[in-house]
Amino acid sequence: MPARKPKVIVTRKLPDPVETRMRELFDTELNLTDTPMTRAQLSDAVARADVLAPTITDKIDAALLEKAGPKLKLIANFGAGIDHVDVAAAIAKGITVTNTPGVLTEDTADLTLALIMAVARRIVEGANVTQAGGFTGWTPTWMMGHRVTGKRLGIIGMGRIGQAVARRARAFGLQIHYHNRKPVSPRIAEELGATYWDSLDQMLARMDIISVHSPHTPATYHLLSARRLKLLQSHAIVINTARGEIIDENALAELLKSGAIAGAGLDVFEFEPRINPKLLNLPNAVLLPHLGSATLEGRIDMGEKVIINIRTWMDGHKPPDRVIPSMM
Repeated sequence: MPARKPKVIVTRKLPDPVETRMRELFDTELNLTDTPMTRAQLSDAVARADVLAPTITDKIDAALLEKAGPKLKLIANFGAGIDHVDVAAAIAKGITVTNTPGVLTEDTADLTLALIMAVARRIVEGANVTQAGGFTGWTPTWMMGHRVTGKRLGIIGMGRIGQAVARRARAFGLQIHYHNRKPVSPRIAEELGATYWDSLDQMLARMDIISVHSPHTPATYHLLSARRLKLLQSHAIVINTARGEIIDENALAELLKSGAIAGAGLDVFEFEPRINPKLLNLPNAVLLPHLGSATLEGRIDMGEKVIINIRTWMDGHKPPDRVIPSMM
């Protein structure tokens, strides 16, 4: 790279400390309104930038990359999820793609446990009734949920976040089960007291709680299909803090409405930001606005990783968080 500061275009509003540091280091163009860029604005950005810093709300597909200018050599994604970027098409044009893995593990695991407790103990439902003036006094049989201690938790995807959830869940007295492409190391399995299931179908049929922590890939699209969701026991709850496309939302909504499964806690949605109307107003569904990484600390850590990836690239080295197709 020449000595000049690279042109970095950031597609969304980032935390002030991150934006300030980026302005110091790069020729940075910010999105101060935080309004998602239109397709035309993204086309203009890839035509002018040396580095594009997008987020999950930006669709960086092959057609858009065809409009990239010769200067664009790095897509430094603000976020761990990368399914909105056509990585293969980027690499084919000589563009490196990076993400921000690892820094969101603890925050997402915290939120997962919060959703488990919220659904099992009907916390949101109870809070809404109370705030609406509907609490008239304690009774022995009103607003009863289910105990978490002693229940079986089935984790789908035992990577960083899945393991962090398992560690927290053990403290709540949950029994840890998991399905993954391959078993974790014996050391980790022993530490977590985790039981591996090669068959997802068999695990689903035996769990009290299912928590999804897989990436969204063609192989995991509707991994929890209508057929698989019907394997769940009627008292089971489903938690998803990963990607909405992994669950067939229509099927999930129908099972929740009929009482075929007890509840769901969702932080992500199949057609985000649009939420399936069948999920709205279901008393046994807790719906959150994609809060998994929504801590100030987490978002600043994400920004720091973006900066490190850009600076490493500027120095002529391979960025530490490169994404390659074989990882997906």
